[in-house]
Amino acid sequence: MASITGSIFYILVFLSVYVQVFFFVTFLENRKKIITRNGKIKLKSYPTVTIAVPCWNEEKTVEKTIRSLMKLNYPKDKIKFFLINDGSTDGTLSVLNSFKKYPNIKIFDKENGGKFTALNLALKNADSEFFGCLDADSFADSESLIRIMSYFENDKEVMAVAPSVVVDNPKNFIQKAQKVDYNMGVYFKKMLGFLGAINVTPGPLTVFRKKVFDNLGPYKHGHNTEDMEIAYRMQKNHYKIDHCNDAYVYTNTPATVKKLYKQRLRWIYGFINNTIDYKNVLFKKKYGNFAVFTLPMGIISIVSVSYLFGKIVYNFFNFIYTKLIQFKLIGFGFKSSTFNFDPFFINTQSFIFLIILVYCLVVFAILFGSKMTKEKKIFSMNTLYFFPVFGFIAPFWLLKAVFNTIINRKPSWR
Repeated sequence: MASITGSIFYILVFLSVYVQVFFFVTFLENRKKIITRNGKIKLKSYPTVTIAVPCWNEEKTVEKTIRSLMKLNYPKDKIKFFLINDGSTDGTLSVLNSFKKYPNIKIFDKENGGKFTALNLALKNADSEFFGCLDADSFADSESLIRIMSYFENDKEVMAVAPSVVVDNPKNFIQKAQKVDYNMGVYFKKMLGFLGAINVTPGPLTVFRKKVFDNLGPYKHGHNTEDMEIAYRMQKNHYKIDHCNDAYVYTNTPATVKKLYKQRLRWIYGFINNTIDYKNVLFKKKYGNFAVFTLPMGIISIVSVSYLFGKIVYNFFNFIYTKLIQFKLIGFGFKSSTFNFDPFFINTQSFIFLIILVYCLVVFAILFGSKMTKEKKIFSMNTLYFFPVFGFIAPFWLLKAVFNTIINRKPSWR
């Protein structure tokens, strides 16, 4: 039995190393293509764009969201904003109505049906060449849209472009840990863009050619992750998704452990169940790196964290049990001893070095992601918050997502 568990452990460590090394090699091959532009840019032409802002009880943040859109560096006669109140029970609709006077803003009020229904209402009324969404708790940098649109101009095969999502004004250690996570996510998203393997088109200002929806149909519920489901659908149909690393969108993040847990539970549940829905693409080369790398990588991560967490919990309780037996037999024994360091006794097993390598590559991803998001301090105290916060809490939402999938229990939106 010990040999079996040991073999599983070694396999999981090897796969974790493989994933991180694969990302690092992708970075080395494409590092010269990662360009961060400063100042304003111009396009050869300015196609029409519609940006939808679905809102459900967002009265505290939506005004700032709308004003960030109004400051976008893009011709005003080429852009429309659709503000959709999805059955809010607070003062959201009143805030939206205060923008009625602007000619390129249209307001919709509907019964609550979920974010995907609000987006589909906007799609139904949009007549532009491009369509995007901005979550009502996020704020776009003034140069974000034009930089995203430059990707479409430079490559006619690109069907959707995702921005770099950055945490806005983190106040406590939970949000500061998330800031590091998001910065690392920018690095990974860019690498997945190079690989043609992006699996989610996030709500904060991903822009699509509208013919994506004309050809593939509107948004679906997607297990409360409609931005993930549409990316899966696009990948299955060989529609190219890219990532614009210098298009910045700032988002609010959960301020408490409970809210963070619920958010990530929804995300992981969405990944598991969308992957099940699209299981027929798994490991098939014709669907590219999305099928042979991104999805397997996600599955491996869930299995690895679940297994290692289970092993840690088992070892902990086994240690407690052993000590209790020892106490019953001989009582507590305390003996003093002097510590003498001897390098001869350092554990030199290969898997220790592999684990260290994994952590080094993760730290590299954090640091380079911070550089891509123009952090003033590439390495900060926030990095120290990341490992304990996500190392301790992440196994719980992963295991809960697996459990919810087994019993078919859908997690709530908030």
